[in-house]
Amino acid sequence: MNEKEKSTKAKQNSAAAPKRTYRKRTSGKEKNVNEKKVNAEIAAPAKTKGGRKPKEVKKTPVKIIPLGGLNEIGKNMTVFECSNDIFILDCGLAFPDADMPGVDIVIPDFTYVERNKEKIRGIVITHGHEDHIGGLAYLLKKVNVPVYATRLTIGLIEGKLKEQGLFGKVNLNIVEPKKTVKMGCMAVEFIKVNHSIPDSVGMAIHTPAGVIVHTGDFKVDYSPIDGKIIDLARFGELGSRGVLALMADSTNAERPGYTHSERTVGESFDKLFQKGEGKRIIIATFSSNIHRVQQIVNCAERYGRKVAVFGRSMVNVINTAIELGYLDVPDGIFIDIEMMNRYESERIVLITTGSQGEPMSALTRMAMNDHKKVNITPMDFIIISATPIPGNEKFVTRVVNELMKSGAEVVYEAMYEVHVSGHACQEELKLMQALTKPKFFIPVHGEYKHLKKHADLAKQMGLPDENVIIAEIGNVIETDGNTMKVVSQVPAGRVLVDGLGVGDVGSIVLRDRKHLAQDGLIIIVIGIERSSNEIVAGPDIISRGFVYVRESEELMEEAKGLLTYTLSNCSASELREWNSLKGKLRDALSDYIYQKTKRSPMILPIIMET
Repeated sequence: MNEKEKSTKAKQNSAAAPKRTYRKRTSGKEKNVNEKKVNAEIAAPAKTKGGRKPKEVKKTPVKIIPLGGLNEIGKNMTVFECSNDIFILDCGLAFPDADMPGVDIVIPDFTYVERNKEKIRGIVITHGHEDHIGGLAYLLKKVNVPVYATRLTIGLIEGKLKEQGLFGKVNLNIVEPKKTVKMGCMAVEFIKVNHSIPDSVGMAIHTPAGVIVHTGDFKVDYSPIDGKIIDLARFGELGSRGVLALMADSTNAERPGYTHSERTVGESFDKLFQKGEGKRIIIATFSSNIHRVQQIVNCAERYGRKVAVFGRSMVNVINTAIELGYLDVPDGIFIDIEMMNRYESERIVLITTGSQGEPMSALTRMAMNDHKKVNITPMDFIIISATPIPGNEKFVTRVVNELMKSGAEVVYEAMYEVHVSGHACQEELKLMQALTKPKFFIPVHGEYKHLKKHADLAKQMGLPDENVIIAEIGNVIETDGNTMKVVSQVPAGRVLVDGLGVGDVGSIVLRDRKHLAQDGLIIIVIGIERSSNEIVAGPDIISRGFVYVRESEELMEEAKGLLTYTLSNCSASELREWNSLKGKLRDALSDYIYQKTKRSPMILPIIMET
């Protein structure tokens, strides 16, 4: 074998033999770098030959359970669950609809939370509006867990807890934007946003499955009154690292363009204060809009006026804002209501509640000449600095009409820019989508039409249909980082609060209240002697809310005769069975009344034993 053949054979043997690899020793620093590289490679999509889909890495699943705030305005509440850890985001209230007579407020159903209270690590709050904190005291009576919120929000929560006798019994924690709170296997990062109340935040929820961004209520205001601009950079940074899901405010999803800055209202106020020279100025606005109050105070100082405040909620919020330094108030500009008469009317500004035409609010009572301290006259210049919430338009119009009948000049949102929204319009919603670049999207905070419009915007931004979920309250939305879908349902709905009663007004009680309101009540009273089983008194008829008896004597007499006839045809056994007797009397009178009046009043038979 010559040299050339030997060389060829050696090369063949070398190719056939397995290659040996030698591990290079690395320092600790190099090892950490390599680990980071490996982790990055796991997180990034794997490259495979032939365009095959990489194998998905399964992660610990996370559940998102909205208990309020979807397909409705108000009572916002969402549960986040992972392994044996739960935390709650917001716990608000809603105000009753027209079909809830006598109801004070509506709060979420806490059944699921109560069943899993040992898993709850805390409650985080986005901001201090009633639709986000109004139900908190009722929840804390059942589940006492730590609460985390920004400084002003905690101050407003303390006021709620004092009203419910819980002050000092709940662990309240102030968290600044950019700080993170640990919630078991999850962590919640607070991110500054703009809204119509200071100290509002969105949340970045860091979970084993990925980052979920919840905007809370927000808008993009580049010139806010307090100078604190929304932290768009952080939303963008999260987006560049990868956001699993975005949950965003849908309230203004139907409105194109951008929401105006709060400063435009201040400019309008300045012009209106000039127009209202020589008159008393009354401004109705939301009690929680501290930036709006600040601009009113600034104008009052500029034009040499004193400021008085009406309405319990307005007084409470302003006192809290001043105490915590969120309102910059010159000395002596606020005066007590009792001192108002010591100043000329043209030197007074009244800030009041009632911008939504609420029946018991200060402005409504002024309009109806039912206020103890303020009578509306032609020397009043009234500004309603709010947009009617859907459903409240009739109430607001009624108040405006009554104020004008008293001779006052009334300015409202349709006439001047005396109100701007605290919620993002379409272009701002698109901006949030573009910054966060979410894999999945869940529109929140709005009626179905708002959620649907927001979902359509997300699809326009490139999200596939299957990655957009329009959920309902009680849905359990589960994600493992790869997929997201509704997997089950938990108890959810509304709990009605009437006075001190929580949940004791249900559908049956509401049905009876509506029945009474629509058709009135007739009470049948008879007396039966138990031993002889004889009718010794009655039948007597009492009417309430049905007809005025003195003007319907013939109808009442005929009804009484019908009942007497019905009783006379009852057997002895029927007179002993009172439930059956009541039903017979009710049916007989109901048929007669409907035949004569086409009305169906509630009929209540009462049998008295003598």
